[in-house]
This record gives sequence, structure tokens and C-alpha cells, in this order.
Amino acid sequence: MQSILVTGASTGIGRACALQLASSGHQVFAGVRTERDAARLSEAGTALLHPVLLDVTRQDQIDAVAERIAKEPGGLHGVVNNAGVARGGPLEYIPVDVWRDQFEVNVFGQVAVTRAMLPLVREAGGRIVFIGSIGGRQATMMMGPYNASKFAIEAIGESLRAELHPWGIHVSVIEPGAVKTEIWEKGRETAAQLERDLPSEAVARYAAHIAAVRKGIDMQDRGGVDAGKVAEVVDHALFSARPKARYVIGVPARIQSAMVRGLPDTWREAVIRRFAGP
Repeated sequence: MQSILVTGASTGIGRACALQLASSGHQVFAGVRTERDAARLSEAGTALLHPVLLDVTRQDQIDAVAERIAKEPGGLHGVVNNAGVARGGPLEYIPVDVWRDQFEVNVFGQVAVTRAMLPLVREAGGRIVFIGSIGGRQATMMMGPYNASKFAIEAIGESLRAELHPWGIHVSVIEPGAVKTEIWEKGRETAAQLERDLPSEAVARYAAHIAAVRKGIDMQDRGGVDAGKVAEVVDHALFSARPKARYVIGVPARIQSAMVRGLPDTWREAVIRRFAGP
């Protein structure tokens, strides 16, 4: 039996990963932020699923989880860094504190968890997985903070993979496109909140952009892959004899990845504006 830590396991991709890994016979420590989320996850999982309170922006909770896992024999066979939030809006109006909040969760939180768990991962000869996004390869309008955080995860994953190579600790970055999770409803709520919070001149100036974002949310919600598909890829990254450095998930994400590799920036950005711009 191998032990895995999954952060951000209350909903969506993290929940799907925690449930699938536990059902496959692995001991899973599933990070959640509230006792209510812990109870819900316990009801859905097996006896091998152990919800733990883990806000990745709180070092005390990170340390407490590391201490608990350290009591288990054999170390930690995998860390799935999934916890994240999505912040957006027009750059000229987004408060800097919103950018800080975005990076505290999506970047600094992932780094803090990874640093705390690395001694346990090294003991087990385990692996590290970051849940990134195709948005870490190609940015879109009105999503600057989120895209910037996912671009940062790409760099962190690549750098860490080289650093840990001498010990045989593999690092993978998962790059899904749209996934069918609660994030799209949260996106609609965020768009509505954005309109409420922005000054009237900003709403007028960026009205077409906000409308395009809403249209994009609806399209991606309809066409997203199931979170279980991402969980299957995470399983491969953790246990395959030949894990990949990057996993691109979903046809739209593969198309975007090909565009990044094969088109000049001006052409690629023109295509994106044609389908997702104001």
C-alpha cells in the first residue's frame, strides 16, 4: 500500500483524484479546508481515504499534515499539488492584492507543500505531480493572474524535475483544458462579481470582454472532459514505469498546445481573438 497526498480535494479534479487513488488501493491523505468537506469526502470514499485539514497558505497546517504522514511507514509515494483558485479581470483595474492572493494559493502554496513533503517523498522514492493547465502555456484575456500562476507552475515543475533527477524523483505537470467541475459555476459567479466590483467606467470599457468571457465559460462547461479522466492521467504520472514530463488532456488543449509550438505569436493570438475575443 502506497501513501499519496492530494491537495484541494474538496471538489473537482482533486476530489476525483483522491477517490480514484483510494479505490485503487492506495492510502490517500486528501487535503480539504473545512470539517464539512472532510465529512462529505469520507462518505464518498473508502477506508483508505483520510481527509486532512490543509489550507496550502497556512504553514502550520502543512507542517501538521507532514507530521501525520511521517508516522506512516515507508514515507510518501506521491504528492498531487492540485489546490488552486482562479482570479481574473482587466489588468488595469485588478487590485495588486488580488494578484498576491492568486499567487499565494496557486504558486507559493504549492511550493510550501512540496518543500514540506520532499523528505518523505525522498524516503519512499516517490513522485511529485502539479496540476497545471493549458492556460500555463497560452494566456487568454481577462485571466492574467490565473494564467501567470499556471505559467509559474510550468517553470517550477521543470526546474524541480532537473533538481531531483539524481534521486530518481520524477516531477510531472498535468495540463488539462476545460474540465467538467464546479469551477465553471464559480467562473460565472466571478464574472458577476467582477461587474459589481469594477467602477462603472471599467464595466463600460470592458463590456465586450466580459461578455466574451461568459460565452467562453459556457462553451468550456459544455465541452469539458470529465474530472475522472484527469484522475486517470494523474495515476499514470504517479505509477507508470515511464511517466511523462507533461500531460496535455483534451482535444482543445492539444490543439492549443500545437498552436503554441507551431504558429507565430501574432497568428496564434489572432486565432484566439477570433474565437474567444471581444
